[in-house]
Amino acid sequence: MDNPGRTFMEMTRYEHVSTSDQYRGLPPPPLEKPVPGNGVFILLPDPGTIRTPPIDLRSAIETRRSLRHYSRNPLSLEELAYILWCIQGIAHVQDPYFTLRNVPSAGGRHSFETYLLVNRVDGLKPGLYRYLAFSHRLLEVDTRFGITDRVMAACLGQAFVRNSAVTFLWTCVVYRMSWRYAERAWRLVHLDAGHTCQNLYLAAEQIGCGACAIGAFDDQQAADVLGIDGVEEFVIYCATLGKKPED
Repeated sequence: MDNPGRTFMEMTRYEHVSTSDQYRGLPPPPLEKPVPGNGVFILLPDPGTIRTPPIDLRSAIETRRSLRHYSRNPLSLEELAYILWCIQGIAHVQDPYFTLRNVPSAGGRHSFETYLLVNRVDGLKPGLYRYLAFSHRLLEVDTRFGITDRVMAACLGQAFVRNSAVTFLWTCVVYRMSWRYAERAWRLVHLDAGHTCQNLYLAAEQIGCGACAIGAFDDQQAADVLGIDGVEEFVIYCATLGKKPED
């Protein structure tokens, strides 16, 4: 049997890539998933009003570590809003073709949706939410008892998911990227995941937090928890966040 990883790398080389739907003249997909009109929304503090302690970029890079142990201190809603702005905040919209955000993305296509499991954030019920970057709001997805255990199980039982203040689950709406880049998109979205998570690590340092990326998760379980199909939209990366332990 051929190695699937090598087959993937071979078949996404430019000489094998087909003509994209963009170049075939088909209209682009929406830049954000539809938002239900009857959902429960939480308006987040404006990023411009949030004060954060100054931090030297070199210091943030040098002190950044993957952190799996957190204090029980919660994040403030302002801190969460700041983190979300750092990892997916929108600076400019060229609808329907691209957005410019605080992280890079191939062609500005930004195929990610940000889900977050909230365990300890002041002013928020514990549960699962989706970040709506275009309106800087949260959409309540699932606040039923047991949602934390379901997310932890999808992350192969890694206990620091339960102990985190927040766990992020990024999904990829892959046609948002493949509309422009055809098969090559499946490479590009994984690069974008790294851009996003690195911003999380650096922004975490500024607010006295630590983060830990998670690549070990059950794809179908994670999709089921979020209510997505796992094919046209799939979980691509996860990460935990929490306040650093007190000395």
